[in-house]
Amino acid sequence: MDAKTLIQSTAFDLGRALRKGNTTATEICTACLEQVARTDDQVQAFVSLDPEKILAAAEASDQRRKNGQELSPLDGLPVGLKDIMAIEGAPLTCSSRILEKFVSPYTGTVGAKLLSAGMIPFGRLNMDEFAMGSSTENSAFRKTRNPWNTDHAPGGSSGGSAAAVAARQCPWSLGSDTGGSIRQPAAFCGVIGLKPTYGRVSRFGLAAFASSLDQIGPFGRTTDDVAALLDIISGPDPYDSTSWPEYLEPAMVQLNLPEEPAVLGLPREYFGEGIDPEVRSQLEQVIEAYKGRGFTIREISLPHTELAVPTYYIIATAEASSNLARYDGVRYTRRSTESNDAVDMYFKSRGEGFGPEVKRRIILGSYVLSSGYYDAYYKRAQQVRTLIRDDFLKAFESVDAILTPTTPTPAFRIGEKIDDPISMYLADIFTISVNLAGLPGLSMPCGLSKDGLPIGFQLIGKPFEEGRLLQIGKTYEQASPFTGRPAIANPS
Repeated sequence: MDAKTLIQSTAFDLGRALRKGNTTATEICTACLEQVARTDDQVQAFVSLDPEKILAAAEASDQRRKNGQELSPLDGLPVGLKDIMAIEGAPLTCSSRILEKFVSPYTGTVGAKLLSAGMIPFGRLNMDEFAMGSSTENSAFRKTRNPWNTDHAPGGSSGGSAAAVAARQCPWSLGSDTGGSIRQPAAFCGVIGLKPTYGRVSRFGLAAFASSLDQIGPFGRTTDDVAALLDIISGPDPYDSTSWPEYLEPAMVQLNLPEEPAVLGLPREYFGEGIDPEVRSQLEQVIEAYKGRGFTIREISLPHTELAVPTYYIIATAEASSNLARYDGVRYTRRSTESNDAVDMYFKSRGEGFGPEVKRRIILGSYVLSSGYYDAYYKRAQQVRTLIRDDFLKAFESVDAILTPTTPTPAFRIGEKIDDPISMYLADIFTISVNLAGLPGLSMPCGLSKDGLPIGFQLIGKPFEEGRLLQIGKTYEQASPFTGRPAIANPS
């Protein structure tokens, strides 16, 4: 297979080609590295890449396959990693100056599962610092750009992971989602992104932002790709007490069952004012496509939706202020060279190492946890969180899944919202409730705006029913396939 065919192929098709002997892991990784060399000056998705190590791993995979000792059907496939996941010997910066020179001393559970399947970690992908942001403009190192139009943001915080897949720099990737950080950039970049049920994927080895909300999940170009990668990284883990302890049916099993028309709920609170007319128009076409496949569409209510944004930004910042206290300049992080004593070193190291958005959230989180304010803010936010989850569970008594926009608008311009935190936070208005409720959420591309920017829709499912959610997504994928491709993804 030639290089152009390799980079345009889906991960699932590349796996099939490897098993048939039509290509090699070395050829695939070489084609991806060449695509990165061609396009990353424009996209800026990667913060680090080690071609020598990647090609050595590819050659080892080819030798295993030649000897009939492949570790899995996906042995030899490269997968991009958001720079927030631990792989021993690889950089782990969270796109922050405070971890600029940090190299992970261990491999987290997701990384170990990838390596045990013979998959090849393919570079470290840019992100908003410590996953705090919705545009990847908060990275300390570079601003990732949307491959569809490099004047526009790729979304965030997993913008590098989404942009790399859209630009055909790697066939699939992993991101993390705390309030929409997989689904929002997936919508902006015209790829598929899945935030799994909280606990389906271990968080051991994921640098924590908000521990009760964080979840690792896949980006891909087809539902088959996303299901296959999800099955690799899922499962119970003794190193993560919040991981689901029981066996879960592989998503790929459910995905391949005969199609069953479902009942889809449309929450009236998600279709009010503030939605771009082009997004609304595309969602109407999605609804009609599902009706044409025999699905029932039913209006529902999620009455506490309006409380989701303030609730999220209390809980997430509170947990962030606690989790980020470990980055103190004393042990393994950046240490200020201008300090006069230990206390001065502590303050200056954090002041120099953290960017403005991280500082903003630490300050807010420290405030809501402080004496006299804990009950008024954090405790009450947790109570509202329960009401939000109850809204979803009640809705699922009458529907199989919930259909919403992923984002209110197509991708905004770089610089458009960075100085307006409230406007930036509202970019995640349709995604954060899913994290508060611990549910799975899937973003599917469904069309382009008049300016040629992708638009996505979101499917929200019942706990641990990712396979059914992906099956519903595949129904749309087959009925109205998204064939758009950014010009930057075409090799010269």
